[in-house]
Amino acid sequence: SFCCRGGEGVIEIDGSFGEGGGQVLRTTVGLSALLGKQVHVRNIRAKRPNPGLRAQHMTAIKAVAALCNAETRGLELGSTDLFFTPRGKVTGSFKFDVGTAGSISLVLQALMPTAAFSSGGAEFEITGGTDVRWSPPIDYVRYVVLPLLSRLGYVAELKLLRRGHYPKGGGRVSMMVKPCKGLKPLLLTERLEIKEVRGISHCVKLPSHVGERQADAAREVLKKMDHLNVFVKLETYPLETDPHIGPGSGIVLYTGEESGTVLGADSVGERGKPAEEVGRQAARQLAEEIRSGAPVDRHMSDILIPYLSVAEGKSEFRTSQITMHTITNGKMAELVSGAQIRIDGELGNPGIVRVNGINLRP
Repeated sequence: SFCCRGGEGVIEIDGSFGEGGGQVLRTTVGLSALLGKQVHVRNIRAKRPNPGLRAQHMTAIKAVAALCNAETRGLELGSTDLFFTPRGKVTGSFKFDVGTAGSISLVLQALMPTAAFSSGGAEFEITGGTDVRWSPPIDYVRYVVLPLLSRLGYVAELKLLRRGHYPKGGGRVSMMVKPCKGLKPLLLTERLEIKEVRGISHCVKLPSHVGERQADAAREVLKKMDHLNVFVKLETYPLETDPHIGPGSGIVLYTGEESGTVLGADSVGERGKPAEEVGRQAARQLAEEIRSGAPVDRHMSDILIPYLSVAEGKSEFRTSQITMHTITNGKMAELVSGAQIRIDGELGNPGIVRVNGINLRP
């Protein structure tokens, strides 16, 4: 068996399950802190070329540990074995530094569930990368994740203070999470009719035409779809007064909330990648999401699962694509929370996620 309960109330988790990366760790530790359950994660990031804990994973674990006064064993670079024992929830203000361009969004993913259930909520200021590969850009968190979580009764305010890109980082974000009395279930299965797309195309320490070209290329792709109004806002800075460390660029596109939910897609600029390709990449992905008719996009499906596992009653949502992250988060949330989670659909295809939550109260 890949995962089982260990002795003396310890929940044993095999970190090589599913996508076998940092997702296993963030979900397990986040729910462990929230529910006050001790976990032992072994084979950490076993499926990655450089297994074990990296700096950004350590920041996420230390951050969650600060929120629940946790005792840890094995919290060191390269460690493939971690014991995490929560000792009670803590409220207040916290500052965390991911170091260089480690993803702020992924640290928030681990922190956010526990923060809402602490008696006075919590405030964070996090330094690191806001727009980096292989993680949700901070605008995706602002304009897709938080609006959808608000439907559950999760209330948070996120402010972007400074953008940070690979390799220099230096981005800063603040988040204030209000205490909640419990989370409501989510029912999102109806086909969507999308009429509007919004977005933010940004560039820092680069000529403003980079942001403009990203936006123009995205509009060009999306305007081929019938009855779709597209509004992409530019965020550019005069080179001589640009406050960012940079350089970097990116675009996040999201649907209007008039449909009752939000779909998102994004792309980050890289050295040698034309600005037009950055814009087209995000737009093609969003167009695919819209055409699927599903009310939850492929990236949001795994983000929702930990919250729904502690929500009240039965939740059900349809997603455009079942990913390995969805399957991984479903299994981790089930093991740590005790919620019943069923994912119907083949990997890489549309599917339905059903969660019978444990109705956690503070």
